[in-house]
Amino acid sequence: MRFRAIKYFTPLLIYLGAFQAFTSHGLACFALLIYSWIIIPFLELFMDPDVNNMNEAEEEIAKNDRLYDLILYGIALLQVPMLLLFVYSMQEQSLSWIDRVGRIATMGMVCGTFGINVGHELGHRTNTFERFLAKLSLMTSLYMHFFIEHNKGHHKNVATPEDPSSARYGEPVYNFWYRTVVYSYLSAWKIANHEMEKPGLSKWSLMNEMLQAHIIQGAFLLLIFFLFGLPTLGYFVVAATMGILLLETVNYIEHYGLSRRQIAEGRYERAMPAHSWNSNHVIGRMMLFELSRHSDHHYLASRKYQVLRHHEDAPQMPAGYPGMMLLTLIPPLWFYIMNRRIKGLEKALPTTEIKYSNLQ
Repeated sequence: MRFRAIKYFTPLLIYLGAFQAFTSHGLACFALLIYSWIIIPFLELFMDPDVNNMNEAEEEIAKNDRLYDLILYGIALLQVPMLLLFVYSMQEQSLSWIDRVGRIATMGMVCGTFGINVGHELGHRTNTFERFLAKLSLMTSLYMHFFIEHNKGHHKNVATPEDPSSARYGEPVYNFWYRTVVYSYLSAWKIANHEMEKPGLSKWSLMNEMLQAHIIQGAFLLLIFFLFGLPTLGYFVVAATMGILLLETVNYIEHYGLSRRQIAEGRYERAMPAHSWNSNHVIGRMMLFELSRHSDHHYLASRKYQVLRHHEDAPQMPAGYPGMMLLTLIPPLWFYIMNRRIKGLEKALPTTEIKYSNLQ
């Protein structure tokens, strides 16, 4: 069974590509970007999705195999050294503007795929060490509030008008970026403040997770400023912003146009596999630690990445995550392909309510 875990070492290719970018010049600074946004989407066009699931015995073995966890720990612990290598590399006086663009975009890729994605997976764990690694990973993308809003907001409100991370039918990704970034942040403050009210603490208590996040991230930014200077701090903020937009683009494709039925005032039907877009494309699954089997993740958020399952009633993306993310950048083409699928879902899945007017 352990050979199944070996494939999850392949995301380390992203770190190798990042190391290449941060220690080279010219086209080499774009190697990871070419691999991620050109080679992988092209290969997935010719590879059939894998819909197979483990049987119960195999799932039980995989669930208790520590190697899957150790892979995540290793990647999370490599994140900060890779970020430090990035900011150090930006000190080179001989860097051309092409080199700088390539290195910043590469760091943005690392922030989105490892900083936030691995932080997302570990953020669903209950172990204190794993949750620490989740917050450490998210810190490198300046998105620590994601830990709060995602677990206590998004999973509760997914596919409803109350969720800023669920893309509405007909909403371009560029509009979604603004809405989700702003309102997810505000939602995180609301959740964290409410958590302080339960034991009767002030919202300005140092126990407030949002306050903790701002203090930690502020200290981290000051550290980069004092060690590497203002220009390098700016480069890092741009890279972190790119990582955030990558994450929010993933949110966009995962729930676009899908809605849960309201069964009472302020209450909705349970989140089912039909309320998230799924992708079984193999390369994307490996590179993102099965994030693309998103339907099962929302059906049972505590399920570890290595045992996420395919559901027959889950709506399927026509391509893997990298290809779908590129597609969002051309809204007319995205709407042409995805809106037709949604209209088909409305007929095939009567339990899934599609709200065409929910932009109003």
